[in-house]
Amino acid sequence: MDIGIIGAGLIGGTLARALAGTGNSVRIAHSSDPDTLTDFDDDSRIRPMWASSAAKDVDLVVLTIPMKSVDRLSPNLLKTLGSVPIVIDTCNYYPVRDGRIDALDTGTADSEWVTFRLGRPVYKVFNNISAPSLKYKGSADPASRVGLAVAGAESEDKKIVFDLVDLLGFDPVDGGTLDQSWRQQPGTPTYCRDLNAVELRDGLAATLPSRIPDYLKARDSLTDMDAAVARTRSRM
Repeated sequence: MDIGIIGAGLIGGTLARALAGTGNSVRIAHSSDPDTLTDFDDDSRIRPMWASSAAKDVDLVVLTIPMKSVDRLSPNLLKTLGSVPIVIDTCNYYPVRDGRIDALDTGTADSEWVTFRLGRPVYKVFNNISAPSLKYKGSADPASRVGLAVAGAESEDKKIVFDLVDLLGFDPVDGGTLDQSWRQQPGTPTYCRDLNAVELRDGLAATLPSRIPDYLKARDSLTDMDAAVARTRSRM
């Protein structure tokens, strides 16, 4: 597959190497000149470029940026994303980092908000795993696999996303439609837990709408350090 990654942080950079390592053609971009993406100089399979070029004429785009940056995407990039067959959103809302976003503070699922901002549907995945776990815990052994939740519309595209998760050595777990993706967000019980598929499936089912205020409160209590640890911690 030809894959574009918008965002070169912990998750974006890790995904770029993992996807290139499984035979995909990978482009990557961030908010600055692509020449500054020197971390990938050692891998000719990963091509840094400007965001609008990274998203042009590809099979799939992974959007992995701070939530506060979604509204800063250029009109040209938004237009390009509108024609991409599949867009994956890994974004998580941390008020301490992103500032307050009213819709997300009142319970709108993170990726529903992203869909509205982009003007196109997305699939929510790779947001409930830490970067070290994403880097080191992919496995060909079914007995040792970590589960990853995938939320979004039921379609052939969702099957493609499932296959991509499987290719990286993780078990895809159906997280339902996008309006149910709040179950895999920061503050919920399954977030960054490195659960197997059965544990994750049961955990998502036990994440109840009646407790959304508690999950939001847990998310809002994260400090800058907590938010960083939540994305980098691992049970290795």
